[in-house]
Amino acid sequence: MPVLQIMSIIVLGSINTDLVIRSQSLPQPGETVLGGEFYRAAGGKGANQAVAAARSARDPVIFLAAVGDDSFGQESLSALRSENLDTRFLKVVPGQPSGVALILVAASGQNLISVASGANLHLRPEDIHAVPKEVWQNARVFVACLESPLETVIAGLRHAKQSGLTTIVNPAPADREIMFAVGLRLIDVFTPNETEAALLTGREVRSSADAEAAGRQLQTAGCSRVIITRGEHGCCVLDDDVVEHLDAIAVEAIDAVAAGDVFNGALATALSEGRSLIEATRWASRAAAISVTRRGAQPSIPTRDEIELNASRGSDSPT
Repeated sequence: MPVLQIMSIIVLGSINTDLVIRSQSLPQPGETVLGGEFYRAAGGKGANQAVAAARSARDPVIFLAAVGDDSFGQESLSALRSENLDTRFLKVVPGQPSGVALILVAASGQNLISVASGANLHLRPEDIHAVPKEVWQNARVFVACLESPLETVIAGLRHAKQSGLTTIVNPAPADREIMFAVGLRLIDVFTPNETEAALLTGREVRSSADAEAAGRQLQTAGCSRVIITRGEHGCCVLDDDVVEHLDAIAVEAIDAVAAGDVFNGALATALSEGRSLIEATRWASRAAAISVTRRGAQPSIPTRDEIELNASRGSDSPT
């Protein structure tokens, strides 16, 4: 692809292979739960966000990431290249295993996840510096999670801000270091879920009022716009001095593994197209609601047509 082709979104993040067991309930510490169903799916928060953006965007999405040279890495690269993604800057790390996530999913859709990062930890700031200046200048939105090294994420944020991009950071897994690494001043839209917001702010987030207070604290720390996602309780959106609590879209959830990633990828698309933060949040919420009605991470991610079909119906029950 030519460098100057319009590509509105850059995603920096992780690539994992998800090894998933579904069972009736999640085990407690020391407990074994039998009767589970096993499957494997493409995942990784960065890859999920990139694919969510790619399926909802009209233009190709640039993805900055790293995999090992093992079979998992080869399969991941093949799958990503079949999406609406520019994969020129995907790094293959010789001798390193690709990222793997072990995921337990209950019948309710709740999940537990443990990640072995592998090659994801070898995406370095110099890899970000090597991306041509024209790529940054022709984009509009930059997205990152925290499954890549923090210094690499900060490097991406600096390049994005210098080029005038809107920056979105999904602080997952939550890392308080971002609060002290000048990171928040580089972030335009910060999107923790309520658990991550609690870990970052040191305050409980159990209600709408709690979410608003946590969001205000994050704004004071440096980012002007905050979206705290609260699962079945919707979202708290803080846009400078404006606060709005949006209800969740009612669906029958069977697997919430990639819901937050789908939300962030679709949010990036909506913002890149000039929608307001509230409009973008509603659109992203529809995408996430569709995803939780399906199994797997990337297999659950909806297309633009699916999101718009449900939006045009005004339905609270995506199909």
